[in-house]
Amino acid sequence: MTTVVEVREYDPSKDLATVEDVERRCEVGPTGKLSLFTDLLGDPICRVRHSPSYLMLVAEIATEDEKELVGMIRGCIKTVTCASKTLDVTKPLYTKLAYVLGLRVSPTHRRLGIGFQLVKEIEKWFNQNGAEYSYIATENDNHASVNLFTGKCGYTKFRTPSILVNPVYAHRVNISKQVTVLKLEPSDAESLYRLHFSTTEFFPRDIDSVLNNKLSLGTFIAVPRDSCYGSGFGSWPGSAKFLEYPPDSWAVLSVWNCKDSFRLEVRGASRLRRVLAKTTRVVDKTLPFLKIPSIPAIFQPFGLHFMYGIGGEGPYVEKMVKALCGHAHNLAKEGGCGVVAAEVAVGEPVRRGIPHWKALSCDEDLWCIKRLGEDYSDGSVGDWTKSPPGSSIFVDPREF
Repeated sequence: MTTVVEVREYDPSKDLATVEDVERRCEVGPTGKLSLFTDLLGDPICRVRHSPSYLMLVAEIATEDEKELVGMIRGCIKTVTCASKTLDVTKPLYTKLAYVLGLRVSPTHRRLGIGFQLVKEIEKWFNQNGAEYSYIATENDNHASVNLFTGKCGYTKFRTPSILVNPVYAHRVNISKQVTVLKLEPSDAESLYRLHFSTTEFFPRDIDSVLNNKLSLGTFIAVPRDSCYGSGFGSWPGSAKFLEYPPDSWAVLSVWNCKDSFRLEVRGASRLRRVLAKTTRVVDKTLPFLKIPSIPAIFQPFGLHFMYGIGGEGPYVEKMVKALCGHAHNLAKEGGCGVVAAEVAVGEPVRRGIPHWKALSCDEDLWCIKRLGEDYSDGSVGDWTKSPPGSSIFVDPREF
């Protein structure tokens, strides 16, 4: 009997149930170990639908009698910063970048080349839509994924950012009385990001779309309370004037509501570990004034808020970032989330100001990149895949 693999665009009207079944079968964790599971809340394209351009493909095994959906892949395209201009480092150089995510192949149909075929088909769409580079994010120890992309698909290891995760406690986090936290209007936030962050690697040119998205909970800036901006007198002067006359130290951070797109769950925990975690929450909730760090309810479905666009300047910038993270924690507590997370470059200058639990975090996420075409000018940047890492990256919350 001849078996043929067909790849086509995802059709929610007939594929949803089967796709969810394949997702469930792919998320079988190792026995005796903790594993992280994702619930897409009935929307398989939730992690790409907010991008400017996106596509989901499915793979079917076709026999003489029937067709069986056995795999899927998602991809999206946007324009991002890849470098700054040689003669003017304040001017960004943009490139059209594609992102591959959500590659799944049914456990009973692996080692048949289906994953490779799905990648090749999504790359065809990338090329047709003018993408110059494609990248993926995976875990360093996901050997099957790393081998597929670097060994067969022509990707190279590119960046190793850290995912920093902090639990949301039952108590509110106190914010230093020496710091004032202000919320910016989306237009002011856009202006600040374009003026100060646009040359940061992976900065999205459509940052206005990100900041105005319904899942964006706001952009917040921290300044010293004794500065002219933190005293409560006068109005916000606008981002351009603020950057022209900044306080001694300041920081900025935006918050994205992942909870309304997907939920996470840690499985494989022993009964003892579950009881201990619940006990810490009960004590924290009963005696919140003690400020006891508690383990969130991560052994059942939980939501998260993602902190992005983190940066700032000054000798006390880490203190400012810590205050913003505390504010983000309290927003997440009000929103019923289990954790807050951020993803930053290994050499990120403000990294030490971001509270996180090492046990929940990932020191080295792995980003792999591929140059899709050779028929365009290198311009001033050359081949981006060969460029050294900068101190910061801008992680787009739409793709976290």
